[in-house]
Amino acid sequence: MTKKRGASGDAAGGRGLSVRVKSARGRKSSSTQWLRRQLNDPYVRQAQAAGYRSRAAFKLIELDDRFEFLKKGARVIDLGAAPGGWTQVALTRIGDKGEVVALDIQEWDEVPGATCLHFDFMGADAPDRLKEALGGKADIVLSDMAAPTTGHNRTDHLRIIGLAETAWAFAEDVLAPGGAFVCKVFQGGTEAELLQVMRAKCAKVTHAKPPASRKGSAEMYVVATGFKG
Repeated sequence: MTKKRGASGDAAGGRGLSVRVKSARGRKSSSTQWLRRQLNDPYVRQAQAAGYRSRAAFKLIELDDRFEFLKKGARVIDLGAAPGGWTQVALTRIGDKGEVVALDIQEWDEVPGATCLHFDFMGADAPDRLKEALGGKADIVLSDMAAPTTGHNRTDHLRIIGLAETAWAFAEDVLAPGGAFVCKVFQGGTEAELLQVMRAKCAKVTHAKPPASRKGSAEMYVVATGFKG
């Protein structure tokens, strides 16, 4: 893998010509709309050109460009990693002396250079298995985990916050002093109680919506840096 620091500006730059998608017999209108959006998404095209496995790679690039948490030589745990876009970016930015342990509940193809695992993070033995794989403290815990959506905003919000709370509990246990935690949440932000705990444990806690996150999406991210241990 060529190791170079990516830039997010190019992705939103050249949009090119719009691709028209005709409705096909048997295809739902929602599927046609999704396909049209994918084909005309500059981040999708840029991800393909750069060799990233998903457009989500640019979300992490943009967050790190702003907050600079992926340091050279860092030890990273990547939760909800499939198909591997965030893992690829993390490897690129931490360099050859860093280490990435990546996990997803889905089966997924390994990313060369990372330790790629396949099991349920919510399982009782998951924290111990992750810590064993890393073999020490982490400098960064990333979580792009998301629960299946129901269409009911309150239920979906509670589910994503439940994942965020579990990820934070794990981060508290595994992060080294000075470490960082980056986690997907929904608009409305992190629950007040969790946010209060994070602010007590970290030097800075910020909500951010990277440009690569679609405007119509309710997702945003909480970025906590300067973990106090």
